[in-house]
Amino acid sequence: MSPTRFVNSLRQLRFENVFNPYADRCVIHDVDDAPDRRTKALQAMLEAAASSEIDAVWIGRDLGYRGGRRTGLALTDDVHLSIHATRWKIHVERATAGAIVAERTAAVVWNILSSVTAHVFLWNVFPMHPHEPDRPFSNRAHLRSERRVGEDALAELLTMLRPRRLVAIGNDAAQTAFKLGGKGPVLQVRHPSYGGQTDFIRQVCCVYDIEVETKQLKLL
Repeated sequence: MSPTRFVNSLRQLRFENVFNPYADRCVIHDVDDAPDRRTKALQAMLEAAASSEIDAVWIGRDLGYRGGRRTGLALTDDVHLSIHATRWKIHVERATAGAIVAERTAAVVWNILSSVTAHVFLWNVFPMHPHEPDRPFSNRAHLRSERRVGEDALAELLTMLRPRRLVAIGNDAAQTAFKLGGKGPVLQVRHPSYGGQTDFIRQVCCVYDIEVETKQLKLL
């Protein structure tokens, strides 16, 4: 499947109490053409990645309301949007208006990713933002039915990118990563939330054989 077809298939997905950043527009925070901007950003990133040798796909759980809901990119908030784009040598347009919003998980991920030179693609088990009923700016775990759709999409992504290995961030991601497997190894690291930041950084440093810097272990 090509990046264009892959992203178009994501745009068609609809679930109850789920924000699809490639098709839905937030009337509070989004600019008028926000879904198109997020779609173009993801497609450009996929095209760049598909023509590269990918060391790993880092897999999270879902898009969060302070991060991927706004950017359309896994584990990436407004603060790190341009950094993410520069990493793949592409240009992206911000899809939200107003103040820049930071997400803690994205901050920790990009704090350590800045020391990783290998090509890493970021994704989630469920590539949308699931939220509580009538609470669009909340986060919830995806449902089993949503996971099945997400796993199908992830399987397509792995076929397209052919990463050398998978890095699962947290238990939920690990469940899917070990299920899908692939030809390379599957490594699990702790999710940086709920006190897991230090373990996450140390484990990723071990995976990539880089030194842990004091500034990286400080709470953000």
